Amino acid sequence: MKDIIHQYYKKELEGFKILVQVNPESFRGTELIVHANGQIEKTKRVFDKDIFEDLAADEFKEGSPLEFNLYLKGLVE
Repeated sequence: MKDIIHQYYKKELEGFKILVQVNPESFRGTELIVHANGQIEKTKRVFDKDIFEDLAADEFKEGSPLEFNLYLKGLVE
């Protein structure tokens, strides 16, 4: 089994932020929506091969694995 280095993206909007983790080989990943009140919605996603172009078109910026995982584990308030 080989190791995969995921890619991370984020976008901040009024009242919430979206963080995305993408496996660049299988195009599977996780999306977190973090609301201003601290509520987090987690969704498993299957993306298509154009995901990176789509994220760029939607003005997502490169994100941090640390930030994503802090929210995923509920360690950020």
